[in-house]
Amino acid sequence: MMPTQRTLQTRSRMTLMSTALAMMLSAGASVAFADNLTPQTSGQISYVCGGIAQDEQQALNAQARNYNLSLLFTQGPRGEYLSDVNVQITRHGKEVANFHADGPRCLIKAPPASYNVIATYEGATKRATVQTGSTRDVQLRW
Repeated sequence: MMPTQRTLQTRSRMTLMSTALAMMLSAGASVAFADNLTPQTSGQISYVCGGIAQDEQQALNAQARNYNLSLLFTQGPRGEYLSDVNVQITRHGKEVANFHADGPRCLIKAPPASYNVIATYEGATKRATVQTGSTRDVQLRW
């Protein structure tokens, strides 16, 4: 049985509608993802945290050049990613930023200076002294 012109047109329309729907859903997912990685501000510091999923990691890697510090939170000998870390950044003993990291990686843009990073996960605290520009990537491991 040979398809009629009408059957071919119907199939073409259905394929076109399916493709359009897929594109709209994909665009919606991109918008939702972009909203999830919106830079936040705490004091003079702007930051964005995430990076659990592969697409978030790629998005953070693409944005990294716009930031002068990167924090990575891990645990155990294999370096499993951590989220839900409370982060406090101080300078000369005064708090300049305080935020909750909802992913294992935080990109930070801060004025040039030396800072103390105090990160707390489930009651255990890790500390690091960082210098923007020279100490670009810092890993805190529990």
